[in-house]
Amino acid sequence: MESIAPPWLWLVFVAFVIAALFVDFAVLKKQGSHEVGVREALWWSLAWVLLSLVFNAMFWWAVKDMSGSTAVANEKALEFLTGYLIEKSLAVDNIFVFLLIFTYFAVPPAFQKRVLMIGIIGAIVLRTVMILVGAWLLDQFHWILYLFGAFLILTGVKMWWAAGQEESLDDNPALRLLRKVLPVSKEYDGEKFWTLENGKKIATPLLMVVALVAMTDVIFAVDSIPAIFAITKDPFIVLTSNVFAILGLRAMFFLLQAAASRFHLLNYGLAVILVFIGTKMMIIDIYKIPVAISLGVVMGILVITMIWSSKTAPNT
Repeated sequence: MESIAPPWLWLVFVAFVIAALFVDFAVLKKQGSHEVGVREALWWSLAWVLLSLVFNAMFWWAVKDMSGSTAVANEKALEFLTGYLIEKSLAVDNIFVFLLIFTYFAVPPAFQKRVLMIGIIGAIVLRTVMILVGAWLLDQFHWILYLFGAFLILTGVKMWWAAGQEESLDDNPALRLLRKVLPVSKEYDGEKFWTLENGKKIATPLLMVVALVAMTDVIFAVDSIPAIFAITKDPFIVLTSNVFAILGLRAMFFLLQAAASRFHLLNYGLAVILVFIGTKMMIIDIYKIPVAISLGVVMGILVITMIWSSKTAPNT
């Protein structure tokens, strides 16, 4: 579980995340409940991407200072960038599921922002635990890499097969479990998670939404975290690239929400990316695909799929 990152950079990373969440929550509190527009989402998305690139530049400088090698610094910075792009691209599929959840529960647009903020905090905590455990397992048992690779290939094939099919929450096992455990009111009570009904404290639909968003993120993390471990085994790079991608998830959600129909074929591209990364893990002891090539393949697949989606987007 050794990392090339110096101890002080871990502290800087924690400070970055705390400061980013504080600013986000401060802005959220000041704005109150409101519907996020495309322009606001675009500016926030650009801000999160810029913040990630600034941190990556700092990481590059720290590695160069420690190793004295520009080549090593370039390689590690590319690993961060590739991991960040992989998490960002796989987050698109996550966002489409969030849209499905919000539509199913008819979540008012003004409440969606708070739900996503709480979901992001939960995702950071859960993914940190998963990444540290995953790094330890890979350090102790090399063969798990092949298991992860096979899982990603199977997931990619399943995603390709399911792409374009109508999704529904009616038969979702997580939703059925929640309904059995929690009595839920039929109406929202503002942004409250609990309300009183006939003198009894019960959950509101908003609590169900938050719980489903958290469960969905954990499920998707099972795909994305092994995918980043295929690029690097450095827990610092895996964790930081993952978290910085998650920090921009809320803004990315509102940005894609307005253009979801124009990315109707993106799941096919994500499926190919998962199969590629899974194959990379399976052949790692035979041939290690350079990080620059991995980055180029991932970017190329995304660009081709997005162009393909735009040209075949249904008229609305």
